[in-house]
Amino acid sequence: MNLVCCIKQVPDTNDVKIDPETNTLIRSGVESITNPYDLVAVQAAIDIKGRYGGTVTVITMGPPQAEASLREALSLGADRAVLLSDRAFAGADTLATSYTLFKAIDKLGRESPVDLVICGKQAIDGDTAQVGPGIATRLGCTQFTYVTEIGQVDRTGGRVTVRRKAEGGSEVIVGRLPAMLTVELELTKVKRASLPRLIDALRAPVTVWNAESLEAEAPRLGLKGSPTWVRKIFSPPLKKGGPRFDAREGARVAVDACVAALLDDATFAGHVLKH
Repeated sequence: MNLVCCIKQVPDTNDVKIDPETNTLIRSGVESITNPYDLVAVQAAIDIKGRYGGTVTVITMGPPQAEASLREALSLGADRAVLLSDRAFAGADTLATSYTLFKAIDKLGRESPVDLVICGKQAIDGDTAQVGPGIATRLGCTQFTYVTEIGQVDRTGGRVTVRRKAEGGSEVIVGRLPAMLTVELELTKVKRASLPRLIDALRAPVTVWNAESLEAEAPRLGLKGSPTWVRKIFSPPLKKGGPRFDAREGARVAVDACVAALLDDATFAGHVLKH
């Protein structure tokens, strides 16, 4: 079984700061981590490989330092890592990103047909949840989003069974392979890598593909291929707390003050008088 995972290196959200002049994220000096949803996707692929056999290939698009996330995936048990790195990819929105990843998956598929593509539900820096579905649309394959459980994967019958979140609960769906899955955090627990695997991951080769390697159309890459333009990014102002009433001088005093404050609100007072 040929499994492919798409992962992303993101800034640690606890340290994210915004440049007030450019309205963009300040990435310099900020620690980068592998998107937590994507690590779950990698672990899910490795678990499937353990059940049915096969290989797990991990892909990421980014600058050379994104190789660290690929090596983390290798330490978990992935078999192959591919870094998509080219200045032509810079500034990509979700449309251009999904196109670039699709071209890489298509290239892998020409070597050996891909059965499952697994991604995290979303990246914690953008929260769009658009890249996975964008890849699925280009591949023309079955798409499952918000997956919380992966059941049977029947390669012979060409079917996969999943449980996914739905409004008000969950649903179990059977679909055809090949398929694209975007997964929730609760799907599985990421296991700790052993020391031998960590050492092997540091020594393992990482394949690097640029735009020419993918035979991609230049106008569909990076900033040129991105119709989404961010006009402004800002941190919302902190909301001030409402009034507080001290009951230490007597509960009656505090209650009276609270009622008076509520009646000062014309809308609230109108509702009270109406009833």
